[in-house]
Amino acid sequence: MKEGEQRRRRILAAVLGGMADVDLLSASLGVSASTVRRDLARLSAEGRILRTYGGAAPAGSLHPEQSLQQRAAINLAEKRAIARRAAGFIGEGETVILDAGTTTGALAAALACRQGLRVITNGLTAIIALAGAPGVELVLLGGRMRQISLGTVGSIAEHSLRRMTATRVFLGADGVVAGRGICEASDEQASLKELMIAQAGEIYVLADADKLGRATSEAWTPLSRPWTLITDQRASESQLAPFRRLGQVTIHAEPLTPAPGASEIGPGTARPGS
Repeated sequence: MKEGEQRRRRILAAVLGGMADVDLLSASLGVSASTVRRDLARLSAEGRILRTYGGAAPAGSLHPEQSLQQRAAINLAEKRAIARRAAGFIGEGETVILDAGTTTGALAAALACRQGLRVITNGLTAIIALAGAPGVELVLLGGRMRQISLGTVGSIAEHSLRRMTATRVFLGADGVVAGRGICEASDEQASLKELMIAQAGEIYVLADADKLGRATSEAWTPLSRPWTLITDQRASESQLAPFRRLGQVTIHAEPLTPAPGASEIGPGTARPGS
């Protein structure tokens, strides 16, 4: 087998395994970025991958955005497990930002019994979960409501958020790719997530295993600071390896049910170690 063909097979396997960034592929294969780009262009022309900004995605991975109602019924147990873990990082008296989405909505539900929290959110799922929580001060980000995702976006939301800071931010994702960040269906969503990151001390991305390495959309929020990925135990080592190689990501893969004898995370629960 010729060297170029062998290299392209390795690149294809890496892209299918979730490594989609040109620079990461270059470092992994020990070839120049320009060589990787040429090979990606050829694989794309053959219909084996899709070229995206800064890298590639498996062929057929880009598809129309699902509505929040459609996503709410997918991987429900996994989202609840991720939410339990995420809630354990939040201490009394903190201010946190919750992104719009179904997994962050599950996190909001897990926080409804807490005391002394301040929650800033643009997501209708979180608003509904926390509207009647007496121990939670709920701060809503205004703006234009995206009906398909039930989250506010735009200049009004960003103007409000610039006046606030938070201890932590918890972000949802259509997909998350090592070395590139979070992909979203619109530039406005990606822009608001980037501002959420800027206004928070610590960054958490909540993504079930199906979203790891997935580039379903073409708008991106970069993750340039150290951050924490919370996923579920279905995540394979091939999916997690690109994130481990970054060296700036703490990974938690959560079981679908609490350990025997454990209770739901609530007030006073000790924070898990990182």
